[in-house]
Amino acid sequence: MFIDYAKIRVEAGKGGDGCISFRREKFAPKGGPDGGDGGNGGDVIAIGDENLNTLINYRYMKWFKAKNGNPGQGNNKTGASGENIYIRLPLGTVIFNISSNQRQKICDITEHNQEIVIAHGGVAGKGNLHFTTSTNQAPRHATDGKLGEHFDLEIELKLMADVGLVGFPNAGKSTLLSSISGAKPKIADYEFTTLEPMLGVVRIDELRSFVMADIPGLISGASEGKGLGHQFLRHIQRTNVLLFLLDISSETLLQDYETLKKELSQYDPKMDRKKHMIVLSKLDLIPEEDHKSHIENSSKLLLQEDDLLAISSVANWNLHILKERLFKIVHD
Repeated sequence: MFIDYAKIRVEAGKGGDGCISFRREKFAPKGGPDGGDGGNGGDVIAIGDENLNTLINYRYMKWFKAKNGNPGQGNNKTGASGENIYIRLPLGTVIFNISSNQRQKICDITEHNQEIVIAHGGVAGKGNLHFTTSTNQAPRHATDGKLGEHFDLEIELKLMADVGLVGFPNAGKSTLLSSISGAKPKIADYEFTTLEPMLGVVRIDELRSFVMADIPGLISGASEGKGLGHQFLRHIQRTNVLLFLLDISSETLLQDYETLKKELSQYDPKMDRKKHMIVLSKLDLIPEEDHKSHIENSSKLLLQEDDLLAISSVANWNLHILKERLFKIVHD
């Protein structure tokens, strides 16, 4: 199951208390103070894991607590520090602090084995050895360890892909992804077949490949949350290239394209600056003798100066050309 959102609570360990102790030996019954310091509390650490691709582990596990530090002991022995706790997260995860009724971004997990401390353990208390002065040779004072940090967090997964497929429901995105990659999304002849994002590796040859994400179909008003728009749109933010897939048989081709661009821009204005490509899908639905004229008219309608690429994922038409063009755009 693909889960891309969760709420959790993290609590770092408390620092160990300092010790009040005095040295007692055979020939020194009133030795000086020898109380040791406590150990620091354990941290809560987020770590990137390239082998994960969902937040499903955090759907039911909601509370993560690091170990407390041990108290200090006599003979100037320092208590052991508390063990850290590691939260393994897929690459592309963003962590937000939602404590105090605010939503503040803490970090962005983008690399394998990247470690970020999201809650620091409490500082250890000091033993009475530290409080010896010239006027107080036998202090009976030590400090307690401090509490560790604790936060309520939101964690969001945004897929990391080179190319993001953008289009209306039933535009043929899943069929295209399954045709040019090893991904096996659900495919059916009705809208909203895809209800969760899916990644596929598109291989051109042994040395060249890129990652494509099939984003569930957008609808008008997606930027306002309609049709689970916010859940889908955030996955497009990380893609380097946008591939607009338009149904060649649509009678509102230009309107479809402008609506998609508008929804992306309203959700995140930076989308307008991303590299993009427009592709017409379902070419097999048009009679072959009408291919050329239909593509030329569509190109003029969409104000595309370059040749507008039309494909058929079912008939495997122009898919190799598409892969070559996308690879070039990704690496330009």
